Amino acid sequence: MKPLEGFRILEVAMYGFVPSAGAVLAEWGAEVIKVEHAVNGDPQRGLRQTGTFVVEGDTNPNVEHANRGKRSIGIDMSTPEGREVLYALTKTADVFLTSFLPGPRTKFGIDVDDIKAINPNIVYARGSALGPRGVEFDRGGYDMTAFWSRGGIAASMTPPDSPGIVSPPGPAFGDTISGTNLAGGICAALLRRERTGEGSVVDVSLLGSGLWSMGHQIGLSLYCDKPLVAPKPGEHGAVRNPLSGLYRTADGRFLSLVMLQPGKFWRDVCEHIERPDLIDDPRFADNASIMENTVAAVEILREVIGSRTLAEWTKRFATLSGPWAPVQDSLQVGADDQVRANDYIIDVGDIELVSSPVQFDVTKNESTAAPGFAEHTDAILEELGFDWDRIVEFKVAGAVT
Repeated sequence: MKPLEGFRILEVAMYGFVPSAGAVLAEWGAEVIKVEHAVNGDPQRGLRQTGTFVVEGDTNPNVEHANRGKRSIGIDMSTPEGREVLYALTKTADVFLTSFLPGPRTKFGIDVDDIKAINPNIVYARGSALGPRGVEFDRGGYDMTAFWSRGGIAASMTPPDSPGIVSPPGPAFGDTISGTNLAGGICAALLRRERTGEGSVVDVSLLGSGLWSMGHQIGLSLYCDKPLVAPKPGEHGAVRNPLSGLYRTADGRFLSLVMLQPGKFWRDVCEHIERPDLIDDPRFADNASIMENTVAAVEILREVIGSRTLAEWTKRFATLSGPWAPVQDSLQVGADDQVRANDYIIDVGDIELVSSPVQFDVTKNESTAAPGFAEHTDAILEELGFDWDRIVEFKVAGAVT
């Protein structure tokens, strides 16, 4: 049994951020009913090109990633009949999950007071760009604006004298992180409700998630009163540790070493790179000496590591005790044996997707494919107790699809 089996999530949301929270909850066992516009559906369904990636065919990873495992119903919430259906669903739900801004929430009768009046103990969860308070509480935004740019990440990752600002590594980067935060908050609220009977209002914003992801560095910046400045490409970022940094291999790939106690690992590294002469070198005799002679150690390591390919170092470093990793791109991770051994990539319908990051009882997560637009409308209406004559009336009125 999955942890959230028996819970129903009513999702009134679009694009990537909040729907990705629904995808996580669905993967953890909740029933997630996705409410889409009765005519247009979720605009994400129309996203077929992202950067250099062009999606052809029926299956669209842009939709599947954030909508796996759900059911879909098309509702026009601007009509009385559409709201009747929505409110009937609300009565059966444990969580009302939305990305709508305050204005539309009021317009469509789906704000906190509206939903609580129908289901007083429901958990009301909302994802926003900039948070529920402050003068900008009602402004919209995307992960590129609120998470990446305003949250301090873009500037902190952009090296000095760069001709532009570093862009996010891919679509929905901040959306997915923020959605997982929102899913966690919903679970905490459900636990509280189980214990007290009270349904909380849960808020997660792209801005808040961006700040949290940078939390360690922001704390240091506020304490030391200076911003993080990214090292220039090719520079060794750790000025006092040669065993923490990136090293290019003979085939143009990179190794990442992160051994925060260089004195502890120096001997082992020297043995693995076949440079035993460095073990007793007085420049690297102890932790303090290694730190003092970081520049010299980096030059040596660059030369040695640059003499072999990544595949050779991967085999050689298999027994290295300190933390290290190959630098992999978004395609190479799919061939990583450790990724596959832990089922971090799973089959979803006829494509592969990354699993949500939490597993229970050392068991891989499973999911079904994202629903087609309004695929389950009739079945959901029948489950709510509407007879076929009433369903036809809804359809004629354009309230549902």
